[in-house]
Amino acid sequence: MNNLKFRNIIATPEDPVECWGAEGIHTAIERGSLRYWRRIVAAIEKDPWGKVSREVEEALASSRPYGASELIARSVEYIRNRAQEAERDIVSAEVKELIERSGLSRREFASRIGTSSSRLSTYESGKVIPSAALMVRMRRLVHTLQPSDLSG
Repeated sequence: MNNLKFRNIIATPEDPVECWGAEGIHTAIERGSLRYWRRIVAAIEKDPWGKVSREVEEALASSRPYGASELIARSVEYIRNRAQEAERDIVSAEVKELIERSGLSRREFASRIGTSSSRLSTYESGKVIPSAALMVRMRRLVHTLQPSDLSG
């Protein structure tokens, strides 16, 4: 078992990774073992763009290409890509739901939010993420539709 020790910081390796700071993370990457690397990756999985992730980026900037730094860097990239895919799926599902709730044809829905049917299709499929403004427009359209508007 690796007896990792931190110097010049108050945290210990047994504290949560969130308490280590960039220097502790750097030490764990450089001199730690799989046990510590797993903890770092687990903290990144909880919040892919959060404090730990940013501190890992800072630590990696001065660590490359030694030790586990390349594997940690790939883990960050993989975790973030996976999170972005999940977010894309959430947006796509919301677009589909809004279209369905509107009761409008896809062509009419697209027209009413100021886009084309083909572009709306890319939002539905998740190939393209609509802007925040367009999402607001979609939500507003569905919210403001009256039952008499649903006939056509």
